[in-house]
Amino acid sequence: MNAPAPAGAVLRPVADTDIPAITRIYAHHVRTGFGSFEESPPDAAEMTRRLHDITRRGLPWLVAVRGDGVIGYAYAAPFRGRSAYRFTVEDSIYVADGEGGRGVGSALLAELVARCTALGFRQMVAVIGDSRNVGSIGVHAGQGFRVAGVLPAVGFKHGRWFDSVMMVRALGDGDGTPPRDPRA
Repeated sequence: MNAPAPAGAVLRPVADTDIPAITRIYAHHVRTGFGSFEESPPDAAEMTRRLHDITRRGLPWLVAVRGDGVIGYAYAAPFRGRSAYRFTVEDSIYVADGEGGRGVGSALLAELVARCTALGFRQMVAVIGDSRNVGSIGVHAGQGFRVAGVLPAVGFKHGRWFDSVMMVRALGDGDGTPPRDPRA
């Protein structure tokens, strides 16, 4: 499904060699923003552990690459651990500093939605840190997500309280038909 992304980028599945760039991109967001509830950036070893945890589950982790450089990434993770949530995933998207607003996040999310739909998932949830994060909220709304609720002042970072915006999007038939249970 290697789809082209805007601004001369290409989307592809992640490789272990992408870890240094992913670690740098995520560290920037941890240090400067509210998109992550982490306050200390994880090192490359921890990011490798997280990547392998996602990919060994068969879930997609994608990167956007321009030239030799990773300019963004996105992945789907289980929404919650209990079995009733097995048809729901949560997305995460991070774009390199200076690459925001160029369509990279939207392209990553569109491809993530397509891949999760093909895998048989029925709902995708976005948990967006900070109700002021109009970029992420807009990217998700542009891909058919709707606001399901706001959890006011649930995070405290960089000296202030911030909200968490919950958005959701149906995948495939959504809740219109029973899902095919791979355990059956």
